[in-house]
Amino acid sequence: MSCLHKRPKRTPSQELAFQEQVKRVAQENGKRLGLEGDPDLQFLLVGGELVKIRSSSWKKNRFFKLQEDCKTFWHESQKVFKRNQTFSIDDIDSVRNGRQSEGLNKHTDPRVEEQCFSIIFKGRKKNLDLMAPSSREAKQWVNGIQKIITNMSNLSRQQKSEHWIINCMRKADKNEDNQMTLKELKHFLRQINIEVDDTYAEEIFKKCDKSNSGTLEGSEIKHFYDLLTHREEIGVIYGKYAETNGQMSTTDLLNFLQNEQREEVSMDYAEHLIEKYEVDGTAKQKKRMTIDGFLMYLHHEEGSILNPAHKHVYQDMHQPLNHYYISSSHNTYLMEDQLKGPSSTEAYIKALMKSCRCVELDCWDGANGEPVIYHGYTLTSKVVFRDVIKAIKDYAFKTSEYPVILSLENHCSVDQQKLMAHHLISILGDALVTKPLGDTMPTNFPSPEDLKGKFLIKGKRLNKLEAAFNNNNTVEEDTVSEEDEAADCKENGQKAKSKKSKIKLAKLLSDMVIYCKSVHFNGFEHAKDNQAFYEMSSFKESKAFNLADTSGTAYIHHNMDKLSRIYPAGSRTDSSNYNPVPMWNVGCQIVALNFQTPSKEMHLNQGRFLPNGVSGYILKPEFLRSLSSQFNPNTLTKGPWLQRKTFHVMVISGQQLPKINKDKHKSIVDPLVRVELYGVPADNASKETHYIENNGFNPMWNERFQFNIQVPELAMVRFVVEDHDSTSQNDLIGQYCLPLTSMQNGYRHVPLLTKRGDVICSAGLFVHLMLIDAQ
Repeated sequence: MSCLHKRPKRTPSQELAFQEQVKRVAQENGKRLGLEGDPDLQFLLVGGELVKIRSSSWKKNRFFKLQEDCKTFWHESQKVFKRNQTFSIDDIDSVRNGRQSEGLNKHTDPRVEEQCFSIIFKGRKKNLDLMAPSSREAKQWVNGIQKIITNMSNLSRQQKSEHWIINCMRKADKNEDNQMTLKELKHFLRQINIEVDDTYAEEIFKKCDKSNSGTLEGSEIKHFYDLLTHREEIGVIYGKYAETNGQMSTTDLLNFLQNEQREEVSMDYAEHLIEKYEVDGTAKQKKRMTIDGFLMYLHHEEGSILNPAHKHVYQDMHQPLNHYYISSSHNTYLMEDQLKGPSSTEAYIKALMKSCRCVELDCWDGANGEPVIYHGYTLTSKVVFRDVIKAIKDYAFKTSEYPVILSLENHCSVDQQKLMAHHLISILGDALVTKPLGDTMPTNFPSPEDLKGKFLIKGKRLNKLEAAFNNNNTVEEDTVSEEDEAADCKENGQKAKSKKSKIKLAKLLSDMVIYCKSVHFNGFEHAKDNQAFYEMSSFKESKAFNLADTSGTAYIHHNMDKLSRIYPAGSRTDSSNYNPVPMWNVGCQIVALNFQTPSKEMHLNQGRFLPNGVSGYILKPEFLRSLSSQFNPNTLTKGPWLQRKTFHVMVISGQQLPKINKDKHKSIVDPLVRVELYGVPADNASKETHYIENNGFNPMWNERFQFNIQVPELAMVRFVVEDHDSTSQNDLIGQYCLPLTSMQNGYRHVPLLTKRGDVICSAGLFVHLMLIDAQ
């Protein structure tokens, strides 16, 4: 929603008053963000000239400034129809100091390092590479933007929602006189995604226009806002438990927490919630909770669907590495498709910042003797191996301190392999695991805890690991069979230049492979008898799915002491993904997906790794780790995995669902909600509500569903909100996915994420959930 409109000409005195008003609005918004009087925020509001850099020859001065909503950046543009361009803080993924993007690294001189910074956007929007006149100003731009992002994300959903609504009101006030006419009111309602018939709009307007002036101003606008944001469904719940002079006493709140939320908590906890969330000072003194405090509590983490205890690392991280699911990416270097899209260090940074813990590097001989990474035999662009390792070193442990596996698919000549080994050692240093932990030959994997901050190399090895403990191995190079995935690529007819399946391997590179030695899979019996724990196989999806279907229990036992990596079929040239759930069901750890492709499969992956501190490691259930287990996801015999539950879901309401087609002035969504369950085949199910016409602001469904669940420890629940369309496919409005075991019972708010997995500020669902033992 652009904040810039054609404005009527103002007289000098009107202009002065208007500027004062703008200043006041900015002050108000700064205060709401907890940045009142902050020098960096003031600096952004004044704005300044920056050099926008696109290439070595395209460097142009542009004026940038933060608008008074403290959320939208405006910058001038030379494009004929887009003289004024804007982007929102919500669009920004991160800000990077210095020459930290591919563009700045390539197109600027190292001497201007401290003047440079990059704004990295969510999704596929190009980075904004900028240079400030001085290092001090660059620092202020970066600090200011980071402060707003941090403070914005720390606001509760209720505060975000207020910020959003108030700024929408300002945008609707076309002539900026701080008054709202009926016409402006209708424009505002459309902006917040409500289609209101004229009679209803007039009714609200009259109700609020106490002064009969034909416009709403001051307290009348506040009255209108209160009418609009009133949550009827919350009022009903609150009324049922507020039995102390119309308010909730500590006992009332405790009743609610124990009976509705099914939480085993004490009176002290109820008091703590009142202390934390009550907004009325008098009520707080009396240890009471008003409806505003109650709403505040429901909008924070204690009222969210995700169990707050699971937001941080809560699982045992001292088990062997192969006892965990590991968040893994396929062909990590690709930004788009598998045939002609760009390769980039940026793709590695994005995956690592999403806590991906296993990244893939397809290495080929490059010009000037420097190895490169790209999808062999295709037109995808090339990226220098050394640059990728540098990017991985810089970003590997920013969101998770647990180990990162570098999966090497090596096609290089021996000389360039030696250079690869040199880069790995010189750039990663002590963080690279080059020998087994401890002084004796290991019989099992170390744990994620043992390997914190470390890199493991997965690839081919010339000999057994035992050789690391005796020095009589003098072979400098030898031939090994190539990686299974590389051979598959050739089979898929990707213009293979030769059919040979052997490659020469340099000892230097071979010796770095400690816990993840790639070997060909020859059946479970063969693996049991001949494979060491550190020897692992990669399976293409069709092979893996077939094994999961026909030999589920054998696959599970194979994964109890070894690692398995699954990768998408070569035919998925559009970078689409397979369903990872059946692979997790049989205990596969490294289930590699195309991270660059927003899809249901990536939503499931994001949901799977959401708990445990988004660390990229999730401990597998006991029955996928215990040698006595006879679990098979397809047959479900009796055992500790079978814990029959009934899952009751009531989809109550939605809040501030975004417009899908923002360009269409009158497009309002017709939302419906689908609740999907994924797990063992018997637990897969999906149910959806009816759709509600023309209301994305506060739709109410009040629909109940019931699901029967056999293996809750493997079940995932996904909420999907779509815009109903009778003539074509429904559009996705938002989604959220999490493991059933990380879900809280009771009345809960569900945040919504975009297709790409980014949070949609202030949008959400309100639901009632109950997971109980089946009768």
